[in-house]
Amino acid sequence: MFKTPSIRSTRLLKLMVNHASRRHITGRGGTPINTIIVFVPQQEAWVVERFGRFTRILEPGINFLAPIVHKVAYVQSLKELAIDVPQQAAITMDNVTLNLDGVLYLRVTDPHKASYGVEDAEFAITQLAQTTMRSEIGKIALDTVFRERETLNVNIVEALNKAAEAWGLTCLRYEIRDMKLPKKIQEAMQMQVEAERKKRASILESEGIREADINVAEGQKKAKILNSEAFKMEQINNAEGEANAILAKAKAKANAINVVAQAISSKNGVNAVSYNVAEQYVSAFSNLAQKGNTVLLPANTGDVGSMVSQAMAIYTNLSEANKVKQTLSETGELKEEEQQSQPTNINVNPESWDTDTHTLFSSELDSHDKQN
Repeated sequence: MFKTPSIRSTRLLKLMVNHASRRHITGRGGTPINTIIVFVPQQEAWVVERFGRFTRILEPGINFLAPIVHKVAYVQSLKELAIDVPQQAAITMDNVTLNLDGVLYLRVTDPHKASYGVEDAEFAITQLAQTTMRSEIGKIALDTVFRERETLNVNIVEALNKAAEAWGLTCLRYEIRDMKLPKKIQEAMQMQVEAERKKRASILESEGIREADINVAEGQKKAKILNSEAFKMEQINNAEGEANAILAKAKAKANAINVVAQAISSKNGVNAVSYNVAEQYVSAFSNLAQKGNTVLLPANTGDVGSMVSQAMAIYTNLSEANKVKQTLSETGELKEEEQQSQPTNINVNPESWDTDTHTLFSSELDSHDKQN
């Protein structure tokens, strides 16, 4: 048979529950006092000892402890903790002193090891973070510290996790919060940055000038090539035009000579030639002494008939010589003479026909004067 609890015992039980449900009552060492009924908050682990020996870890919620026998020895927070790493001096590989501080994020994974593995877990992990950071900074140069800051943080976290595993702690990440350099080093770095920017500006300016000069040179090159090609085409066109003009004049004069030859072979052709020679002889005296001071005249300048007869005699001799050569070439006797020496061809140039005739006439006149 169960007895109904008295009013006094009910009030005492309610009072104990109210005290335990508020917040754990801490003793002198900062640990909760055993109130028989205890309520463990979420994300906390209470380490309980029985007569000074570890017995269990209280889970969040309501728990019952025996008075005097059980004692809450340690309270471990299972939340992620942010611990400030104090500022310290570190020397880089190139002997530059840096003042660094950081923030360490960690979490308790094993309350038993965190309670009994190390006396003060926070102090121990802070000191380990400082020594690890100094050793990692000493492995790299100053420029590498700024460039590989993330890699430095990862290396520190890996070194901390190796040592903190025995303490029931896990280092989640480490961040370098502030980094201070000596004043002279800052001035030198500022000068280096300014020099680098001036260097880049000079390089960009020189590259711009080079590209401009290259563009100008290429433009001048293309212009000269185009001008030379245009001049070449102009010379070719002029040469072709002159050649065509010379051919046209030569054909015209050749046709004229053929017509003259046909006219001479016709009836009264010799009289026409005599008339033409006499006419040219008379007109030649009108051009005397115009281009020079020296004038050569035959003795019988006024005897036009003798001049015409001499010209006709020269023409007759040339005609007979041509007939003899044609006869020899037909009989094949001229072939041996052509192999030994060059044949003497009488070429009639249409442009210089009058000049050659005048020269022949002058030579015949001079020989005639000498005979007289």
